[in-house]
Amino acid sequence: MAAPGRCGFFVQKKNRFCKMVVGKGKQFCGEHATMEEVGGSKRIPCPLDPKHTVTKDKLEKHLKKCNSREKPRAVYFVKNINAGPSGGDENIPQVGLSERSRAELESLVDKLKTAVQGLQWDVEDKILSHLVLQDELTNPKNGDSAHKHLKQQTSILGHLEDLGLLRRGRCFVEFGAGRGKLSHWIHEALKTHEILKTHEDMKTQEDLQLLLVERSSTRFKVDGKHQDTRAEFERLQVDIQHLDLRKVPLLQQKKLPLVGVGKHLCGAATDLALRCLLETSKVREETEPAPKRLRSSEPSEPRSGEDPETPEPGSGIGPVLGLAVALCCHHRCEWRHYVGQRFFLQNGLGPAEFSAFCRMSSWATCGLRPANQDCPSQDPTNQRAELEGHEPADETDAVSWLSSAEERQQVGRLCKLLIDSGRLDFLKTEGFSGKLTRYVEPQVTLENMLLTAVTAEPGSDSCTLLFLCCVLMFDGKN
Repeated sequence: MAAPGRCGFFVQKKNRFCKMVVGKGKQFCGEHATMEEVGGSKRIPCPLDPKHTVTKDKLEKHLKKCNSREKPRAVYFVKNINAGPSGGDENIPQVGLSERSRAELESLVDKLKTAVQGLQWDVEDKILSHLVLQDELTNPKNGDSAHKHLKQQTSILGHLEDLGLLRRGRCFVEFGAGRGKLSHWIHEALKTHEILKTHEDMKTQEDLQLLLVERSSTRFKVDGKHQDTRAEFERLQVDIQHLDLRKVPLLQQKKLPLVGVGKHLCGAATDLALRCLLETSKVREETEPAPKRLRSSEPSEPRSGEDPETPEPGSGIGPVLGLAVALCCHHRCEWRHYVGQRFFLQNGLGPAEFSAFCRMSSWATCGLRPANQDCPSQDPTNQRAELEGHEPADETDAVSWLSSAEERQQVGRLCKLLIDSGRLDFLKTEGFSGKLTRYVEPQVTLENMLLTAVTAEPGSDSCTLLFLCCVLMFDGKN
């Protein structure tokens, strides 16, 4: 017989009753609730989500309000708008490292070393901080895990400030927001400026927007604590792959300049965020035809000197000023989403090599162990074990032909460098000046690379050269 307050389901395999606690007045726990009849009606798994159950007689009513039901698409949802071109190359069969011969792996390493020649190897170590997090960093109540995240957050804020991006009058878009801690500290850092504002500047204090993008439902969100502040917080539960920033009402209101941020955008999420922020956000809507103009003398006719293709007032969003994104999990990148395809093709590489380099990139964080051992999850410096939701790449004995763990680690770092260099090339084509920086110590996280970018001043070099030529010509005449 089951113990009092415990589930009454008998587990045949274990030859005992289930030990789960049951609710008041219940006979079975949630896992075995299908065994219980309530009012003569048996509980059944919900057809929309079998993780929960419902009584059979209330099924029709439940389906209308179930949280797993298909909900109306948001106005900013545009399927695969940031997925990248679908040319069929992404359907190339994925070949694991264990399925490759030693000759194939050696050939891939040779291609890798050839491709990285001329790239910037000496990535700068630049660990910054911000005063707003100093109290939390010294708070003894925070454990080791909390301190690791705080060290990353304070350095990201320090880099934003160093780039001149941490200012009011902007909208910060946090991709992969999770609980929204990064946006929280951005708000706290900018809130200090309000103390210095006078009454005459009160209207400018409202010009701060924080848009949090997260595809999954998250508990213990911190942005809910800022509803009474002057800053506008808004959370979008949508995959970055399907997000059209031009259709987000918050961004259309004041058209504030945008700054993209992210803490450990896993794998392809970084590429999706770059496309969302820099590529599709500036493209004029093409899915809807422009309104037809009447052939009459009505005001709908374009006026003299007016561009007939100019979007209607109120449409569009503000310009993108820059971004700061902490990178991670290169082994989860995908060729279709990858923004550096042009860079790879120019170096004689394609989707097959890209897939292999993505898998090999995991050696950068697993290369310190012998090849025949598993990555220890208890290792405090193991980024893959420390971060939530970051799956490790497949590890095999295929790396045993490399002479040392340090050599495998170096190959993994080169793979990451090559993939990130493609992202830098994309930023350059979009008119941005990008940079890679190690923003925290490897003891905090092995995934310690920060991708930053700011708008490049158009023609700055040519203007400087023209100015010098004019000065020389003027001196020559005198």
